[in-house]
Amino acid sequence: MSDPAVRTRKPSLPALPVTGTLRLKSPAETWYKPALSVVVASGVPNLLLYSLDRLDLVMYTMAGSLCALYGHNLPYARRAHTVVRVVLGMVAGLAVSLVTAAATDSTAVLITVGALLAAVQKAFCDASRIGPPGSVIFTFVTSAALFAPQELGQVPGHLALALAAGAFSWLITVGPALRRREGPERRATARALDAAAACAADPGPRTRHAAAAAVQAAWQSLLAAGRPTPVRQELERLVVHAERALARSAAGRPRGADAERLRGWAAQTRACGPVPSPGPAPGTVEQLFGIDAERAGQRAGRGRREARRRLLRALGPGSPVLPIAVRTLVGCALAGYVSSALGVGRPYWALVTAASVHQPNLSLSFGRALQRTVGNLVGVLVFAAVIPVARTGPFALVLCVLCCNFAAEALITRNYWLGSVAVTPMALLVVEFAGFHPAGELIGDRTLDTLVGAAVGILAAAAVPNRRATGRVERALAATGVARDRAEKLLADPGTDPLTLKTAGRHLTSSLVELRDASDIAAGEWWQRALPEEEMLAAEQAGHRTLAATAQRQGLITLPPGNGAA
Repeated sequence: MSDPAVRTRKPSLPALPVTGTLRLKSPAETWYKPALSVVVASGVPNLLLYSLDRLDLVMYTMAGSLCALYGHNLPYARRAHTVVRVVLGMVAGLAVSLVTAAATDSTAVLITVGALLAAVQKAFCDASRIGPPGSVIFTFVTSAALFAPQELGQVPGHLALALAAGAFSWLITVGPALRRREGPERRATARALDAAAACAADPGPRTRHAAAAAVQAAWQSLLAAGRPTPVRQELERLVVHAERALARSAAGRPRGADAERLRGWAAQTRACGPVPSPGPAPGTVEQLFGIDAERAGQRAGRGRREARRRLLRALGPGSPVLPIAVRTLVGCALAGYVSSALGVGRPYWALVTAASVHQPNLSLSFGRALQRTVGNLVGVLVFAAVIPVARTGPFALVLCVLCCNFAAEALITRNYWLGSVAVTPMALLVVEFAGFHPAGELIGDRTLDTLVGAAVGILAAAAVPNRRATGRVERALAATGVARDRAEKLLADPGTDPLTLKTAGRHLTSSLVELRDASDIAAGEWWQRALPEEEMLAAEQAGHRTLAATAQRQGLITLPPGNGAA
């Protein structure tokens, strides 16, 4: 560890992102998977309701259909469990909303319940790290349901519709396993190979962190995939090659030839053909023995118990997740109250906008507010152009909603604001299923809700600072020190077995990834203690030297004398 007397720097207020916030990125690697999944998952129930002349029930089936957006980066074994939990969580939130809507007409009560639901959903999604699209889909469904006319006797039937549509979404998301069951693991391995290639071609703290995170994600994907198959065993060998290239870069000995070779393997791994089978890297036997031991531990139930403990810790006192949940509660409640005071009869979109604004730090929240505002304002113009077509008949309305569904998921990976351009008319068109409303009124209410939700959301983010962001950095720094000390003690013992050393190295890698993530979040937060930046840098450098030494001990790389752990 570095000298405890190292200087700390009191962070100035971080610059709020403006330039580049609206810049378009390359589309995500698998953008079409959630786009097609949600179209099929919602199209079949919508067309069935159309044939029964009950399009007024679309809102309830859509609650289950939107669950098809989750889990697309997970192995199918893990995805099956995750989407089940998503469906159950969605139905539970919908039940609270429908019962509340049936029990009261008080707008203040409905807004309060909506804000509480949004905060709980935010906390659970962040704590479980469920991934995109996060809690905003839950909040969209439950907030809209709060302001829909409801009778208590209708609630069981509406929940049954949502559950049935959710079951169909589960089949859509898990079904591709029948055709290519190792697809998610192949993509995770390809990302690790690409990230290791980038690090080998241009070594630096950022590329090294990205490569370490990608390699760790690939191992987690392979561990979560279930029992090893011949394809998964080949993928494990490829991840060892990526880990070896990363260790060379961390040791200051990158090789340009590694980058080209790794990129070639990544391209073949993504393709539909056979997985490349290069010769095993040195140390592969020890690495794979350690992975088999971890997989056996997960089958014995230890993995599930540890996951539950992590979730409880993430929701417990002192968690950095809780301030963001409080921000969401305050922001959504105030946005709903302000919008209602300004005359919006159903201010659920103000709640949804405020909920979507709240990101891990204030800088990211400001950027999301800007993206959301621009996307929604353009989106209401799109709605104004589409509504004459949608009102030509019920079937045209269904097709317009499905087109918006697909466009939203296809565009949102380019930039959040571009996806919002399609989400906004989709949400407005869904209102049409229950009956026509004056288009001017819908456009006016949505515009006002957007402006209020974004403004109040940012004010809430500034008023409720995440002071625990620095505490998370300090805990990650301490955990990194403990993990490094343990690894060095094992390195100093010539009798340490490879499995124990491999486990210690993986724990050190995990702690280094957590340290960088925590520091990135804290760097964009306001009103907090000084960040120990020099100590973080020293811990990262020392940690990577120790990882290089463990890689040498396992036979992955060869270091010159005197270039081991410091």
